[in-house]
Amino acid sequence: MVNLALPQIATEFSADAIQIGWIPTIFLLCSAMFLIPVGKLSDIYGRKKIFLIGITITGITSFLIPFSPSFPFLIALRGMQGIGSACIFGTSVAIVSSVFPKEQRGRALGINVTGVYAGLSLGPVIGGVLTHYLGWRSLFFILVPLCIFIIFAVTRWITVDWADDDAPPFDLAGALLYAGVVFCGIFGITSITSLEGMVSIILFFLLLPIFLSHEMRIQNPIFDIRIFKNNRVFTFSNIAALINYSATFAIGYLLSLYLQIIKGLDPQSAGLVLVSQPLMQVLFSPWAGRLSDRIEPRIIASAGMGLNAIGLFILAGVSADTMVPIIILALLFLGFGFALFSSPNTNAVMGSVQKTEYGVASGTIATMRQFGMVMSMGISLFLFTVFIGAVTIGTEQAPGFILAQRSAFIIYAVLCIIGVVISLARGRTG
Repeated sequence: MVNLALPQIATEFSADAIQIGWIPTIFLLCSAMFLIPVGKLSDIYGRKKIFLIGITITGITSFLIPFSPSFPFLIALRGMQGIGSACIFGTSVAIVSSVFPKEQRGRALGINVTGVYAGLSLGPVIGGVLTHYLGWRSLFFILVPLCIFIIFAVTRWITVDWADDDAPPFDLAGALLYAGVVFCGIFGITSITSLEGMVSIILFFLLLPIFLSHEMRIQNPIFDIRIFKNNRVFTFSNIAALINYSATFAIGYLLSLYLQIIKGLDPQSAGLVLVSQPLMQVLFSPWAGRLSDRIEPRIIASAGMGLNAIGLFILAGVSADTMVPIIILALLFLGFGFALFSSPNTNAVMGSVQKTEYGVASGTIATMRQFGMVMSMGISLFLFTVFIGAVTIGTEQAPGFILAQRSAFIIYAVLCIIGVVISLARGRTG
């Protein structure tokens, strides 16, 4: 939804192409930094409690962002909003998995994913209309009453908190090291062409072995690395999720800019084009979730990633003169492919661990999702730096933008092909 408002925000704050990319990126960065720690905290202190904290943070920051006096202030609040998102998405899958028995888990996760995609379907439409008629600030104001309603509903109707009174102490040192590794890695990837980015990459490689050594040494780590070593399905399913989101997340960002700046569509019309992808996800995610209860999830998920590759190869051929129906066709392929991938892959992850590890497993797959999203944005921002530079995107930058977008979609399509191989190699879910 926010992607549709990026051109307006860029104009108001005089932000260039690279700066405006930090609006979604800082959100993902802060979310990724906290996903694993809050997943662990939810196993100890209660998943409902952490979920409600996340909704509260989201509501407060959504109210404050429209009053941002400067672009750095807006970026800081988006980072805080990312922390709230970590609390929400680091616990939601664990809550769903805790409620339903194994034989119904795929169906339940399919419904959960459908709810997410229903929001994504409404997002471009509502976001486009609100941005067009009321301006970008309305996108954040509308979240405030929704957060209040969710707090009321969860408090009233969810009575269990799934807290572990005998849980081991929280690994604070591990959490801090984890946050440092994530920050340096993601900031380095997205800023690789700058001195700060290169320093961050160096710090990442220095901190990573310290973090891994610490986690392997203590009895109750924040992130049990051994779960990857001894669980092939868990490991390969998470890698598949990382690749899938790396290959797909920036599509909305790129096409939002393309449709409004290159094709000249208003935010409302651009939103109606972009809605085709999440609409397909809404229609087919419940079916894919149910199917993964009967058919090996890796088969369904791999087919989904293959469809994503087809959609991306279509988008790689897009130029300034491409007809909008061609873009919609590609988005339909991507929507169906994503529906086939997401629920079955999540079912495979949650089915590969014990119930006591649901919080960590939920946080892990959410972290892979966030890492993938940031990788996707990082690729786009890097290509913008190469082909456009630190200038405001306008019609005069159309040739450079098209070249950057085309390069991005080719890279994403190749990633999907690699992802199909990894997804098939994960083995059977136990």
